[in-house]
Amino acid sequence: MASHIVGYPRMGPKRELKFALESFWDGKSSAEDLEKVATDLRASIWKQMADAGIKYIPSNTFSYYDQVLDTTAMLGAVPERYSWTGGEIGFSTYFSMARGNATVPAMEMTKWFDTNYHFIVPELGPNTKFSYSSHKAVNEYKEAKALGVDTVPVLVGPVSYLLLSKPAKGVEKSFALLSLLSSILPVYKEVIAELKAAGATWIQFDEPTLVLDLDSHQLAAFSAAYTELESALSGLNVLIETYFADIPAESYKTLTSLNSVTAYGFDLIRGSKTLDLVKSAGFPSGKYLFAGVVDGRNIWADDLAASLTTLESLEAIVGKDKLVVSTSCSLMHTAVDLVNETKLDSEIKSWLAFAAQKVVEVNALAKALAGQKDEAYFAANAAAQASRRSSPRVTNEEVQKAAAALRGSDHRRATNVSARLDAQQKKLNLPVLPTTTIGSFPQTVELRRVRREYKAKKISEDEY
Repeated sequence: MASHIVGYPRMGPKRELKFALESFWDGKSSAEDLEKVATDLRASIWKQMADAGIKYIPSNTFSYYDQVLDTTAMLGAVPERYSWTGGEIGFSTYFSMARGNATVPAMEMTKWFDTNYHFIVPELGPNTKFSYSSHKAVNEYKEAKALGVDTVPVLVGPVSYLLLSKPAKGVEKSFALLSLLSSILPVYKEVIAELKAAGATWIQFDEPTLVLDLDSHQLAAFSAAYTELESALSGLNVLIETYFADIPAESYKTLTSLNSVTAYGFDLIRGSKTLDLVKSAGFPSGKYLFAGVVDGRNIWADDLAASLTTLESLEAIVGKDKLVVSTSCSLMHTAVDLVNETKLDSEIKSWLAFAAQKVVEVNALAKALAGQKDEAYFAANAAAQASRRSSPRVTNEEVQKAAAALRGSDHRRATNVSARLDAQQKKLNLPVLPTTTIGSFPQTVELRRVRREYKAKKISEDEY
């Protein structure tokens, strides 16, 4: 029984990449210094997963900023305002797109689906020229291979890339972004060819837009894209990964009909209905199911017994040799390693699992399915699950009773809005346009100084 990780945090267990980036941006360190930190982080991540027993280890999930921006660089889709003249895209152009510079603003940033992660939105139009301009995916695959780790290179899929883009400034809002599919696929073919030449046997395309409500034209783009890539992908095992929600029935039908695809990855945490879809609609014979049963978006330990039950039900449909245990999505949405949390008490710590611990959970489930269940590990997990369910820290009988006693009328206010506005104004005497911060105040030099003094216990909490 095999195991897989969709992606992994790139900041480092002690935020090494964050500090290296800030130092580089402030001009305090060189590009070589930044690259050294990144290289060391990637090596430690790959080694950690390999040591844990993960079979399908991802590469190219590391990023200096954002994986969608990395794809923009790979495609050479640099907006004209950055005055890029071609060639391999370096830090100057890359970070100018991400952060802007002294003369031009950054590209737009927006939320990555419903997570707290953000991505840089590609700006495309009918005159956008695409060219293979960042060899990052291939370079990182080779880097891992040189360390003795055979990885699964991960690319943002071509259709999701276009669906997540926007028309560039001056381009009609109605411009059909999917019309650019035939223009970007030649670059994808170049990347695939280089990965094959480097020895890759698997490739992962992240196509998370498949969980959205897509129309027939958008679904047809998936069929067209992977049909066009079919010859380039020949000889490779192809995984299409989805996450963050249930995959709709029509999207499931489109995805599972793609001839060039070997495996399908589903989020079975937030996509609980997908499990029913696999059972009712059937699963293609001879294909792999990468079952995302370990939650990649929270910090709680997995309920291993419940996950094992889910996996056993899938095993009966897919077959033991075609079922792969995976995370629900990339682990970049959770904290890195629980070992660094030295101030937590033992009870709370037993309830938690950060990225490093979730890697172990995934492999433990895979081994259990293969008949090598670690009884002590599963027993400790069951005890922690029971502890959390019954602990007064998270279970308050008075609150439960109060919630159960609520009536429909309790959800409606007894006064109308005008009366509440009058009462509010008498109480608070607000100006016409009251303002507040969302949460954080600007980080001034003075505030940073005071914070350092407080942490060093040079001033009291009242003074702070």
